Amino acid sequence: MAKPKQTKKDKVRAMLERADGATLDAICKATGWQAHSARAALSRFRKAGHTVERSTPSDGKGGAARYRITASPAATE
Repeated sequence: MAKPKQTKKDKVRAMLERADGATLDAICKATGWQAHSARAALSRFRKAGHTVERSTPSDGKGGAARYRITASPAATE
């Protein structure tokens, strides 16, 4: 039996659920999307009830912001 195809949305969600999250650039490379499309996907996750946390490196050297899902919407019964 064939494995179900993983959608880009599923791929982005998996990246955002990792402990270290994902950068916008990493999301773009994984999906082939442009930056504005990746940011729109983050907004769609927020609108769906996910808590998306944005963090910046604290080492003082700058760097890319990382995004991570810290809470998902409660399952409906």
